[in-house]
Amino acid sequence: MAQIIPVAPFDCVVFGGTGDLAVRKLLPALYHRYKDGQIPADARILAISRKPLTAESFGNFVDEKVSPYLEPGELASEVWARFRQKLSYVAVDGQGEAGWPELQAALAAPADRVRVFYLATAPRLYGGVSHRLRQQGLIDGRSRVVIEKPIGHDLESARRINDEVGDVFTESQIYRIDHYLGKETVQNLMALRFANSLFEPLWNSMRIDHVQITVAETVGLEGRADYYNTSGALRDMVQNHMLQLLCLTAMEPPQALSADAVRDEKLKILRALVPLETEGANGSVVRGQYRAGAINGSAVKSYAEELGPDRSSRTETFVALRLAIANWRWAGVPFFLRTGKRLARKTSEIVIQFKPVPHSMFPSSAGRLAANRLVVRLQPDEGITLRLMTKEPGPGGLRLRSVPLDLSFAEAFSGRFPEAYERLLMDVVRGNATLFMRRDEVETAWAFLDPALQAWDRGSEQPKPYVAGSWGPAAATALIEREGRTWHEELD
Repeated sequence: MAQIIPVAPFDCVVFGGTGDLAVRKLLPALYHRYKDGQIPADARILAISRKPLTAESFGNFVDEKVSPYLEPGELASEVWARFRQKLSYVAVDGQGEAGWPELQAALAAPADRVRVFYLATAPRLYGGVSHRLRQQGLIDGRSRVVIEKPIGHDLESARRINDEVGDVFTESQIYRIDHYLGKETVQNLMALRFANSLFEPLWNSMRIDHVQITVAETVGLEGRADYYNTSGALRDMVQNHMLQLLCLTAMEPPQALSADAVRDEKLKILRALVPLETEGANGSVVRGQYRAGAINGSAVKSYAEELGPDRSSRTETFVALRLAIANWRWAGVPFFLRTGKRLARKTSEIVIQFKPVPHSMFPSSAGRLAANRLVVRLQPDEGITLRLMTKEPGPGGLRLRSVPLDLSFAEAFSGRFPEAYERLLMDVVRGNATLFMRRDEVETAWAFLDPALQAWDRGSEQPKPYVAGSWGPAAATALIEREGRTWHEELD
């Protein structure tokens, strides 16, 4: 495992400190970094919310809510007890005046350190909280702010949020987080491409037939009905996670592994995307909504039933897209993206489908030649698989078969793998913005998707139905098969 390098003492102030993100991801991530010795003893972690909690009631709340996200027995460990002592709580009204003097007093000393403000709140509060932090004199040149998606629901609202936060913090102080970029396998995508001479000469339209990116979930709304019904799959997953994966897959080699060098190359890909065709038989977007079905043998309700009685919706729970990149490297190579809820299994992967050999010298009795395929698995079972043609052993004639060369992270590297938020939080403290989105990336992504969203709003067409537990609507299969390609799960 990589060497653990401690960071300098810092303050981490989590607004929304009693919310779902804080208890599921942020506090467990900070605990594991503390447990591994990366967070120094004099670092401070403050949770902020409007709830009138005492120190004791907050401690009990943390024990109860964080416990499911820790290993069995960790709650009773000495390390957890020490970590708990580092946590403090201040009740602050993010939209009003209450509690701000108490927060100012809690952060009064020491002042000469990195101060991270994590806004795990509704995006509509980002601007107001930022301005109040400035009014209280809590921001200096070493301060940083972390903001979560969704950064707006379209280009106009994204610009408004960026303007409001940017009025207080400089661009170099703003960390727009996308936890997918903190996953080990995603970071390994750059290592795979740019640290190996084997792949980069093949990473172009001369050798690659097409690319697939899939982020599939088996869960439904999971208590997020109000948010998701105003968002949908395109805003929730494509605008951020999936376009970022596309950029890392398709971008040119950066001049260096620095924040702006990497983000400059990603921005070029976003700007080179060919506008989407949203209408007609040859449209490049398919949206769907799940109906009742079964997943892993258990019956599940339809999206409309999960929303509740007397509620109907045109919100898409599935979207598939055919994208094209107008540059020399990728001219003629389609990129197929799909994401959805209540699909057949949980998986996130990038599939690089190479072109077949131009001519087969083998007899037809040897079997069909399958083109080489590189699969980068983001979750679960993180790893990389390269499928190659090989001869089956034994006498009796030549038989060819496609077999995988597997790199499983769990087998190749021992020990526990840090979660994405662990890496990203420490990068904020260190001031490394490489894995965070820049303002122009966010707004260019919205500018690309806005026409599709506006077309859906103007039209009357309903999302295409698909059965829960399937791989989405039939139109998504037609989207890729009309070009003679097939989704990955159907290839093997």
